Amino acid sequence: MSAPRPASALTTPAQACGIDFGTSNSTVGWLRPGRETLLPLEEGKVTLPSVVFFNAEEDCTRFGRAGLADYLAGYEGRLMRSMKSLLGSNLMDGRTEVQGRSLAFRDLLARFIGELKARADAHGEQPFAQAVLGRPVFFVDDDAAADQRAEDTLAEIARAVGFREVSFQYEPIAAAFHYETSLSREELVLVADIGGGTSDFSLVRLSPERARTADRQDDLLANGGVHIGGTDFDRLLSLAGVMPLLGYQSQLKNGREMPSGIYFNLATWHTINFAYTRQVASEQQRLALDARTPEPLARLRALLEQRAGHWLANGVEQAKIALSDQESTTLSLDRLEPGLELCLDRLSFEAATAALVARVEATVAELLARAGIAAEKVDTVFFTGGSSGIPLLRRHIAALLPQARAVEGDLFGSIGAGLAVEAARRYG
Repeated sequence: MSAPRPASALTTPAQACGIDFGTSNSTVGWLRPGRETLLPLEEGKVTLPSVVFFNAEEDCTRFGRAGLADYLAGYEGRLMRSMKSLLGSNLMDGRTEVQGRSLAFRDLLARFIGELKARADAHGEQPFAQAVLGRPVFFVDDDAAADQRAEDTLAEIARAVGFREVSFQYEPIAAAFHYETSLSREELVLVADIGGGTSDFSLVRLSPERARTADRQDDLLANGGVHIGGTDFDRLLSLAGVMPLLGYQSQLKNGREMPSGIYFNLATWHTINFAYTRQVASEQQRLALDARTPEPLARLRALLEQRAGHWLANGVEQAKIALSDQESTTLSLDRLEPGLELCLDRLSFEAATAALVARVEATVAELLARAGIAAEKVDTVFFTGGSSGIPLLRRHIAALLPQARAVEGDLFGSIGAGLAVEAARRYG
């Protein structure tokens, strides 16, 4: 391979693409002079929600918005989301049942990443053979071996779907390279990438002059991250605000608390399907007879019978998004009980997620200490990632860096665009 050259030196389209396989949304970037970097992947939109729906009625597999629409329209089938969370976990080498057939989780990820490549190839009018994939600073916290297995697994899957050469870049660094294309002077930037599955941070020196160099190692002062993202905020909002209506933390006749496992599964995107087994159905029938208050268990039974866990999780996610812009929102639960509505408010959401925010804040503080950089030296906090709009998170990060200006990037596109810059720099 020829020596890397700065992306700014390109006068023809790059050979390689950048892929941001996200917990909630995915993008593909391709650097071309005078053209938009991100490729349209679905209905003219540059994001493809990281969703696979196995439609049993039409015996087909649908991806992204189309898959989620089929599920919400009531088609029989199996919805899979937050698949990235499987990487590095014990589930990665397991299997699940889809339409009466056993499917390996590795094959599930390969189907989605293969679809990403197919759509990128179609819009790029060429088969991409090289790619830079984004990765969180840590796929798995405090377990270097599991973290490396997660990256190796993703690389193996990418090669299996047709990429000949694969390399990786940290997602916040990719976002930094995208932000750098807009600068006219040097800045010391903290990139805060708060996505669906992880919160990742990079402290990096950026400038138009530095962008023209191929080796940026000296510009990267520190990386840090924690396995906390938007789906964790969804889970805690669901447990605190919604699941009590289904019997969470309610009492049985013997004075014991209702077992909590099913509620945690239903509140977590990638474990929702675990609630639909025959064993769970049998256990819930028994517990319903033992409940002191039967109404919440009747709602839970209605949810399980309709397999409406993803419908509920989607509603909770939309409520979380709404609470970033307003003080309260109303969640309709009429599928579980006619006329049932739930008011959720920002103060309760912030109380439920305060411990998550404290862990993210501690990660940023530790990164600054490790880099030996005083907070007042940071010029800019560049926010990206779909969950970076959560007000409590922003307030706590701003408190750590009171003199830094806050800049919001493309919450869903900065990483993919930055990976395209890196792909052009590495592969030409």
